[in-house]
Amino acid sequence: MKKSILKQTEEYVQNEMGSDSTGHDWFHVDRVRKNALMIWKEEQAGDPFIIEMAALLHDISDEKLNSSTDIGQEKLDAFLQKATLSNLEKIHINQIIKTISFKGGQKVELSSVEAKIVQDADRLDAIGSIGIARAFAYGGKKGQPIYDPNISIRNEMSLEEYRNGKSTSIHHFYEKLLKLKDLLHTKTARKMAERRHQTMQLFLDEFFKEWNGQS
Repeated sequence: MKKSILKQTEEYVQNEMGSDSTGHDWFHVDRVRKNALMIWKEEQAGDPFIIEMAALLHDISDEKLNSSTDIGQEKLDAFLQKATLSNLEKIHINQIIKTISFKGGQKVELSSVEAKIVQDADRLDAIGSIGIARAFAYGGKKGQPIYDPNISIRNEMSLEEYRNGKSTSIHHFYEKLLKLKDLLHTKTARKMAERRHQTMQLFLDEFFKEWNGQS
């Protein structure tokens, strides 16, 4: 039964997100799912079915990918309502998805080990080489410049400022991506993040050398 539900969920997510060009496509979702299951296997904590379901569905209701927060939530609720899941499973999956987003650095206390694992898995895909590629894909889609030294880095911001304030793709590294390593919950994810974090730092070092005509 659980394999059938997972298969149906995969198909639903592929149909919904297969053509996304912001770095939130099916391949992103699948990587998050794989990261989450790898963390679960190493940590031996949490319910792997809930973890996998939440990983698969984690971007369906995201306000970045929908015309409004309410419409995104309605989409997720409609899918969960039809799924052959217990009420407790639906509530748990929904709760995970509602609480794991970065949201400009606003801290939300996670209530379960499953939420911590899915959040770690999602954040791992936001850093490293793939994180670099996704940052520029998303910035380009939003119409942001690659870099503008006249724009200040925002250290703290509201969700509205995070979503709609003036920024650049390079600024996004300092406003979010470089912070993620220290926000991870599990030992496994923190270990996986080390090299990815270093990759971003090396990239930024080279970027600014080239920007300033030093190489």
